[in-house]
Amino acid sequence: MLEAIAVPVDGPVVILLHGWPYDIYAYVDVAPALESAGYRVIIPYLRGFGPTRFLSDEAFRNGEQLAFAVDTVALMDALKIDRAILAGYDYGGRAADIVAVLWPERCKALVSGQGYLIVNYKANQQPLPPKEELAIWFQYYFGTERGRLGYSENLHDFNEVMWRWLSPNWDFDDATYERTAACFENPDHVAIVIHNFRTRYGLATGDPQYDELNARLQTFPVISVPTITIATDFDGANANGASYRKLFSGKYAHRIFPGFGHNVPQEDPRDFAQAVIDVDGFS
Repeated sequence: MLEAIAVPVDGPVVILLHGWPYDIYAYVDVAPALESAGYRVIIPYLRGFGPTRFLSDEAFRNGEQLAFAVDTVALMDALKIDRAILAGYDYGGRAADIVAVLWPERCKALVSGQGYLIVNYKANQQPLPPKEELAIWFQYYFGTERGRLGYSENLHDFNEVMWRWLSPNWDFDDATYERTAACFENPDHVAIVIHNFRTRYGLATGDPQYDELNARLQTFPVISVPTITIATDFDGANANGASYRKLFSGKYAHRIFPGFGHNVPQEDPRDFAQAVIDVDGFS
């Protein structure tokens, strides 16, 4: 399922998990900094991105939040990695959070962009203040057949719009976007992305084999591993981290990177890499 690039360095393992609509190049400048500090860095494509493929045409194209965490553990098993520092944001941060909850013995420490990202499906049915609802307009769009078709037919342009919407101060060039845009041509990308957003709002169901694990995620489980959470301008009123501080019980720090947007490791690689190094010192 997952393919990855790895920096071949012996040392503590760091797995960097990207978000949507991004790819492994979100960490193009983070990885060298970590390599220089002695870490072995692994950066997988998430399912539905880049060269990842399902083994069967009949396989359920499951984009629910738990699937990405299961993939992460499967990758660790395949590479014979018992324990790693996990760092991510958006889809990737959510996957890292879930691994830290369900398999804490596999997670040495955690860096979670946008804070606590595990979705409680019942709580997610409650409306947000209007300004916050406006910021997730695309999630409502994806809940419709028109949205699925629109995303499928306009992948390149839609995701470029999202890059600018989510990171208004990020002055990326065309080559930077085109390098990542190639990963959206994955034949399963649209199905995975649409399913991911629809499961968050009860518009689609996940894989029944994960029902028991999913039930554990619906109780606002506390993350006990050492953690640094990161907020940026993207987080708005939640940037101070107060709304989720109680959901971390281990050694913990919260950092705010002002002036940056959603794609924090690519926009601010120096501080993101430093967070990974610092959280390792917590454990």
